[in-house]
Amino acid sequence: MAKNIQSLERAAAMLRLLAGGERRLGLSDIASSLDLAKGTAHGILRTLQAEGFVEQDAASGRYQLGAELLRLGNSYLDVHELRSRAVVWTDDLARSSGESVHLGVVHQQGVLIVHHVFRPDDSRQVLEVGAMQPLHSTALGKVLCAYDPVAHSEAVEGKRDSFTGRTVTDLEEFEMSLALTRARGWAVDMEETWEGVAAVAAPIHDRRRMPVGAIAITGAVERLRTGDELRPELIAAVRECARSVSREVGAGRF
Repeated sequence: MAKNIQSLERAAAMLRLLAGGERRLGLSDIASSLDLAKGTAHGILRTLQAEGFVEQDAASGRYQLGAELLRLGNSYLDVHELRSRAVVWTDDLARSSGESVHLGVVHQQGVLIVHHVFRPDDSRQVLEVGAMQPLHSTALGKVLCAYDPVAHSEAVEGKRDSFTGRTVTDLEEFEMSLALTRARGWAVDMEETWEGVAAVAAPIHDRRRMPVGAIAITGAVERLRTGDELRPELIAAVRECARSVSREVGAGRF
């Protein structure tokens, strides 16, 4: 029988320790609890911290579980399951809005499109399932950054490319846009990623109110807005669709 890998066993024990009892623990507490030398414990913690599984409080120096574990904790909700639960609602949204609908999740510093409903007309369209969109400039990405701490970190620490003259690349301005998104519950991309294209998106939450994806209506600017503002009925429709899918994956009414 193959032997267990000791370093992985110790890392797992460390995560279990941080998951129970006090919310934050110091290096000495962790080392003594697991009967490890301080140097060994510190090396494991440093590795876990680099991967996002552990965070260190700057003021006290104590350790706690990191945001990446939130992502792993949602792994029971398979992407295919999310898509299957969203199909009916996204089909209805495309019919009622007359526009394309995208379902996206955070993946590798971007937004992965896992479901795409074509605009219900006779125009020629390209299926975008499997395509990646940027986090900082798209409506889907901004919604996910506003509610998912890992997505937020990736957008803040990564490169925010400028795609059009409207793309927000300044960090302070970007954070302001995320605060506005959280305050109103939806995000907009008004020609920030593609010239002539606009989108409005809302988040999908699970039973723990954790973000597991987002839904967006996407189309030509002249169809999605009235004057300089997004059509309010489209905002209401995408938010209601996101709420419906959230309920499908276990969220309570909100």
